[in-house]
Amino acid sequence: MNFPRLSPLGDTVLTVTFGEGIEAATNAEVVARARQLEDASIIGVSDVVPSYAALALHFDPAIVAGEDLRDRVAELLSQTAAKMDPTSARLHRIPVRYDGEDIRDVAARTGLSVGDVIDIHSGPEYDVYVIGFVPGFAYLGILDERLALPRRDSPRKQVPAGSVAIAERQTGIYPSQTPGGWHLIGNADVSLFDVTRAKPALLAAGDRVKFYPA
Repeated sequence: MNFPRLSPLGDTVLTVTFGEGIEAATNAEVVARARQLEDASIIGVSDVVPSYAALALHFDPAIVAGEDLRDRVAELLSQTAAKMDPTSARLHRIPVRYDGEDIRDVAARTGLSVGDVIDIHSGPEYDVYVIGFVPGFAYLGILDERLALPRRDSPRKQVPAGSVAIAERQTGIYPSQTPGGWHLIGNADVSLFDVTRAKPALLAAGDRVKFYPA
């Protein structure tokens, strides 16, 4: 299948797909292209939203026709190969109390000690792939395969704000109290979403996160 692939999503969204699945290089291209298209300030486009392997351009069809937008985006994408500058990524260092109620279960299921789980989880810098689920929730990866576990069979009805969790090959922090099915391994005292800030969400696609034991 050829990429990038441009396709409409209803009458007000154009999607641009660069690959499939969750893969660091593909996501880096998505983020770079999203920034390129934002910088182009295309008339009629109100928002550019990056995801794992695609991005979405929200537009007003009364201002720009879908076909015209498709042609303009295709032209921009053909002009240059956009790449992320690793030095431009914002790095967020977040302290974590590794006292989550699932951490011992995670250790048992992975055949590790609790100390190993802490060391492995806090070792790398994680890429922010996408913001979603609830405002401010950042999907971070790639989680070390030694900690990879499927989501819980029974999601919790309420997960406390600040809970640090893992599932599959991703990790994240719940920005607010919400239902959730990930494994809780710690807690972080960080405000991930605040409507009083100029940019309410602390994290953005393309940022990086480094956890360390508090």
